[in-house]
Amino acid sequence: MDTESITIEYKSLRKVTSGDAGFKDLAVTCVCFANTLGGKIVIGIEDKDKEPPSNQTISNEQMNATISRLRSLCFNVGLVLNDKETHPNGGEYFSIAVQPALKSLATTSDGKVYIRIGDQCQSARGEDILRIATEKDAFQWELQLRNYPISQIDTGSIAQFSNEIRASDRVKQFVKDFDDIAILEHYNLIQNSILTNLGVLWLGTPQMRSRLVYPITVQYLVYDELDKKVRKEEWLDYMQTPKELILDIEQKAVELTYFDEFPQGFFRNKIPHYDKRLVRELLINAFVHKSFSISGDIFIKVYPDRLEVTNPGGLPLGITKDNILHTTSRRNPHLIRVFHDLKLMEGEGSGFDLMYEIASRDSKPYPVPISDFNTTTVVQYSEILDEEALMIVDFIGRNYQLTQKETIALGVVARHKKILATNLTKALQLTEEDRLRTYVSKLIERHILITRGIKKGTEYLINPKLISSAKINVKPTLKVIEPHRLEALIEADLGRYPKSQIIDVHKRLEDVPIEDIRKKVYSMVKNGVLEHTPDKTYRRYWLAKKNRTEKENK
Repeated sequence: MDTESITIEYKSLRKVTSGDAGFKDLAVTCVCFANTLGGKIVIGIEDKDKEPPSNQTISNEQMNATISRLRSLCFNVGLVLNDKETHPNGGEYFSIAVQPALKSLATTSDGKVYIRIGDQCQSARGEDILRIATEKDAFQWELQLRNYPISQIDTGSIAQFSNEIRASDRVKQFVKDFDDIAILEHYNLIQNSILTNLGVLWLGTPQMRSRLVYPITVQYLVYDELDKKVRKEEWLDYMQTPKELILDIEQKAVELTYFDEFPQGFFRNKIPHYDKRLVRELLINAFVHKSFSISGDIFIKVYPDRLEVTNPGGLPLGITKDNILHTTSRRNPHLIRVFHDLKLMEGEGSGFDLMYEIASRDSKPYPVPISDFNTTTVVQYSEILDEEALMIVDFIGRNYQLTQKETIALGVVARHKKILATNLTKALQLTEEDRLRTYVSKLIERHILITRGIKKGTEYLINPKLISSAKINVKPTLKVIEPHRLEALIEADLGRYPKSQIIDVHKRLEDVPIEDIRKKVYSMVKNGVLEHTPDKTYRRYWLAKKNRTEKENK
């Protein structure tokens, strides 16, 4: 079974056998799916076991009664009853597909509105309801017709777009075989020989683009250390297609091409402040996720330590900074499709994955999305967080073929030196530790990572033997000290400084995370190695009498 997400929810069969309360809960789930991306409700699965009871049976009458009841409890929600299924354990379950409400607001029968945030349904606030309405308008914006027949468009512009599509290896052959007009229809640039808003963006004249309600306009601003503006470029004249605009910005934004240079052996590595692919993804994201129903320019602000890219419109519904790695939402799907097929962007929904991969490889901070109702800003800092982590990941990347997931996980572990499984799961925005295996299992099999501890106490760290064989000048650190060596250090410390608090021990062993010291001290108390004062707030520790005597005799 897949884990619960923004588009899937598991419910026990008790929801449809326990009366009105269960059905009302299901109706809420239907509404929040419909107001976001749509989804699927799987009924008959127990959350704890993630499978149906082995003796569970479901009748067709029960399934039909369920969907009929739900249709009466929610408005503007399209529901499709799927066939009954049998789990390998013999238990039966069924699912209901919830269609996204593209043009209307979905509500429960008592008029309440809900939205899906991550894997949770939440009641919509006033500003959320306005945002839902805006999102639905934005979804249709691309296809709205303008009063411009295709005959008003220069044949050279039509041929150029069609030839670029035919030259792309991301386009299927049957599309390449279309004539020019059929290609424009295929990409929704025209309907019945009339330009859509999307067609005006890609084919229209500057005058046509200027008459769009909120066309794409861009400002590029550079600031010094005192936040004083020192340079400005503007694209406010509607002269260029989205592709031409992207390429022109990349050419003129020279500040984004700066790099750090530092020695590594006999070589000198150049690490760009902002990788070219990262800059491209930030720009494309701003374009394709721009809300064309909100007035405002796209702003690219370059500071000495960071890059900020801001576009009109908040994050799409259901997307937050905490699930952006694994959640996909299409505000302008036809614009995304054109960018993708012209090879101007990565695969749909993979932009932040790529940015995380680059940040992991270059030991840079991960991009930070900041969103309100009117705007979304992505902040990318240029500093290198840890040169040792950079060298380690660079060495591993050159000697092992890693997937994107593995590179991201490796970067997180390298910058932390050592990280608990629970913290790694959180850093990777995963909902369950089980999914962590897809990120780390092969890294462990290939002895790139090693683990310590079990279950929730499992820790991940770079294999010290790998670092040694790489001959990288990495300074030893107590952050990755083995548990038995840490215990010996604490014994020696408390032997010299008896009746110390844990915070005092940490001051003397400052490289060791205080969580590790605290955990080991508690374990040593439990095993009779240490004793302590009875108070809880300012508890002090010393060697147990038996251990103290043994050390004195030595």
